[in-house]
Amino acid sequence: MHNHLDAIVDRGAAEALIGSLFGLMDELRETLETETALIGAGRTQDGLAGEVRKTELGQAYIRHLQAAKSNVVALKRHAPDRLQDFRQSQVEFERVLERNQAVIATAKAVSESLVKGVAEELERRRRPVSYTSTGAGASAAPLVFSRRY
Repeated sequence: MHNHLDAIVDRGAAEALIGSLFGLMDELRETLETETALIGAGRTQDGLAGEVRKTELGQAYIRHLQAAKSNVVALKRHAPDRLQDFRQSQVEFERVLERNQAVIATAKAVSESLVKGVAEELERRRRPVSYTSTGAGASAAPLVFSRRY
């Protein structure tokens, strides 16, 4: 049996490698689109639940891409149409990946902003409140005394 990550020697091997690439790309695309939709809807925990599977798919996809790159001459010779189809599909896949990265970056920025806001509110609440001569509350700044004067 021919491993589709081995050197491509005929049309069957070329078709097998490109078919595997299509399969991995489709599964990875579905995983990314689900993650993007869930995180975009504010369901971050649910969106990140598939992280292990996404990593496995990504690693397998990279291995197959590397095999395709090292066999590009044979792929062009034995399956030029399928190779062209794959290249076109990869353009759409890259768009899905870019959308996913943008949504994750946005979610990260929102999360960081929320954490910063909570920290600032906690700090504000820990500061002592003093009163002015008119009785209005004011946040007290630390008072420093010097024995030299």
